[in-house]
Amino acid sequence: KKDSFGSDFSSGSSSGKMDTGTIMEQVKVQIAVANAQELLQRMTDKCFKKCIGKPGSTLDNSEQKCIAMCMDRYMDAWNTVSRAYNSRLQRERARI
Repeated sequence: KKDSFGSDFSSGSSSGKMDTGTIMEQVKVQIAVANAQELLQRMTDKCFKKCIGKPGSTLDNSEQKCIAMCMDRYMDAWNTVSRAYNSRLQRERARI
């Protein structure tokens, strides 16, 4: 049985059991993809609600600028939080 990433997780594969490290890497990739999709969805929802008053077939100039600025700010904030979180994780791991 193959998943969407083309990985073979079936127990009856010709190579026997998959390497645990390989499986962990595939899981990490899948988690990263899911996180990126969630980030994009949240950013889209938040910026649409903030910038689009009356949805139509096109965006006017002010809506385009608002969307661009909103997305930039959202990504900057996300990156700042992500760096702080990773830094804290590293400090916590160093204590153990």
